[in-house]
Amino acid sequence: MNPSPAPDLDSRHGEELAEVTNGIVQLFSEYYGRGPTRAKSYLLDDTYLVTVLRDTMTTVEQTLVKNGHAAQVRSVRLTFQEAMADSFMAVVEKALGRRVAAYHSQLLVDPDIGFEMFVLEG
Repeated sequence: MNPSPAPDLDSRHGEELAEVTNGIVQLFSEYYGRGPTRAKSYLLDDTYLVTVLRDTMTTVEQTLVKNGHAAQVRSVRLTFQEAMADSFMAVVEKALGRRVAAYHSQLLVDPDIGFEMFVLEG
């Protein structure tokens, strides 16, 4: 008889992950004027949280990318994310009841996918 697999961490933390996703989407909506069209958060090894966001760029950013200015869009976006780090970490800490040890944001422009990555403390 095969032992049953361990429960998936995402399924055990579904409500908390939904709260993280909703909170991050709210921050995007409030500060960028629009939120992503799709978003989902994943908890890995009970230590790493990643929120994947699709279609995050504004019309201005999309226009700049189409005209060869992707590096500038990424630079401004990542600088802004660094300035907003405390707000992003607060969303995660509130939802999971755990402290965030590290945070990093990354943006791909083609395709338009963003990653908000968190390392959780013990």
